[in-house]
Amino acid sequence: MKRVQDDPERAGEIPSPGAGGSTRLELCDITHRYRDKKALDGVSLTLNPGIYGLLGPNGAGKSTLMNVICGNCRPKVGRVLWDGTETRKLGATYRSLLGYAPQQQGLYDQFSGRRFLAYMATLKGISRKKQKEEIERVLDYVNMTDVAGRPMGTYSGGMKQRILIAQAILGDPKLLVLDEPTAGLDPRERVRIREGIRKLAGTPGTVQCPLEKSPKEEKPTGSRFILVSTHVVSDFEPIAQEVILLKEGKVAARGSVEKLCEAYHCSKGLEEVYLQVFGHCEKGNVDKGETGYL
Repeated sequence: MKRVQDDPERAGEIPSPGAGGSTRLELCDITHRYRDKKALDGVSLTLNPGIYGLLGPNGAGKSTLMNVICGNCRPKVGRVLWDGTETRKLGATYRSLLGYAPQQQGLYDQFSGRRFLAYMATLKGISRKKQKEEIERVLDYVNMTDVAGRPMGTYSGGMKQRILIAQAILGDPKLLVLDEPTAGLDPRERVRIREGIRKLAGTPGTVQCPLEKSPKEEKPTGSRFILVSTHVVSDFEPIAQEVILLKEGKVAARGSVEKLCEAYHCSKGLEEVYLQVFGHCEKGNVDKGETGYL
């Protein structure tokens, strides 16, 4: 029998807590198909609080998996459990725990950023009494206070991405799902968002303006779950508690950055692991039997 440390698919896998442990998010044998394409194929994961990077080429199933977790897409097979209970049975209770930032979508161009956030806050059930303070908090987090009164139709791509992140963190959600959150941002804003995500995971409660990164700072282990899909490996390598690599709808490998690099004998970091696992996929030459063992 293979030990976890000898298996690239389970490198650095974090054990599930036992009875009395922290809240868990469980995906049980998730399979989903779009017509003749299997987008997800038997995905099973147990996630504890922390930051998870979800990596994979286009078409790997990342967005479908996020939509399944958020309840926007019901899988053909399998279940999503929150602390042991099916999320579809939890209904509004589960949705109140969620914050979701999709890739850039059509926004209400005539709305100002502040009006859009007020609209989203109302949909999330945040009382009018608390909305003003909450909206100012998230605007400060994404560095958009000065432009919040402008129509969103005048925003750049990066500004639209930031306002989507702002609406996701309204209400201080326990489960935050971010689809390509740094797409379209300049390097300074990418670092700001990354370090803000570090704070979100590590400090329950109100989010404060992100501080400069300390190279000695440990990866956060707070009470919040954050799942980040990205193609920019360097954006989240420093903060990911665990990385999940999806390939053709299956989990090709998962583990901490350090353990994945060790398992794949990569000395140059997570990007080298990515190229080993997915390099041939990008060229369209996919080995159907590949499962993460190189």
